[in-house]
Amino acid sequence: MAAPQQLPPAPVIEGATHVHSGKVRDLYRLASGDLLMVASDRISAYDFVLETPIPDKGEILTRMSLWWFDRLADLVPNHIVSAAVPAEVRGRAVVCRALEMFPVECVARGYLTGSGLLDYHETGEVCGIPLPDGLLDGSRLPAPIFTPAAKAAFGDHDENISFETVVATVGAGPAGTLRDLTLAVYGRAEEVARARGIILADTKLEFGLAPDGTVVLADEVLTPDSSRFWPADQWQPGRSQPSFDKQVVRNWLTSAESGWDRASGEPPPPLPDHVVELTRARYVEAYERLTGKTW
Repeated sequence: MAAPQQLPPAPVIEGATHVHSGKVRDLYRLASGDLLMVASDRISAYDFVLETPIPDKGEILTRMSLWWFDRLADLVPNHIVSAAVPAEVRGRAVVCRALEMFPVECVARGYLTGSGLLDYHETGEVCGIPLPDGLLDGSRLPAPIFTPAAKAAFGDHDENISFETVVATVGAGPAGTLRDLTLAVYGRAEEVARARGIILADTKLEFGLAPDGTVVLADEVLTPDSSRFWPADQWQPGRSQPSFDKQVVRNWLTSAESGWDRASGEPPPPLPDHVVELTRARYVEAYERLTGKTW
């Protein structure tokens, strides 16, 4: 078995103390007690952080999140304090409130694909929710569903769990709030994306608890790293859908060209230039089509 993957050292930022690094983001604590969240250009796939960065990815994710937070503010408060950050991370970082994070990945699905499709094939259900017979990869569900997952340790895979498990983890009241907010955010975002010719197939959200007991939307939101965006005019159930996300990377890694054996436990190889360029282009296109702004 391969040794646990090590991330590169987080950059030193004057006036900020490094707290934690995830697959994509580096987190720092400021003297004020607020947090500085920095989005890197790292990209992950199959629970590995790849050696090759995607240029501009961190800034695209940050801009998209800020754009979405503005459009969701009437549904749920968010953790953003300011986008005024140190010069060396300007454009790719935000100052945010420190929260007590819920240990649950809050996932909403409007379409069946990914791990939900695998669960459906095995049990006819996703996270304990029975679904109709005959659904295909990419099928639209009768109604969006809340399909939470347990947060995994770095290098491990999030595990789908039932709503009852969320109740047992955080309590019935908070579990209901997380479900309702997740579906409300998905519903709003799905309408916004559809009006721009994009299908929001699913999305993963994270919430935290403020000191006054308010549930707050945190981390990133509705980016190609945490959501599946498909071009609406190319949607065709029964196949893998074209997408505005890192599916380009996943497809190359599992192709003969990469030479990588996913079952080996070894890290993936570096990405070739054409995969890097195409992936960046997909992220930029998602940003431009959703926001109406030119990158």
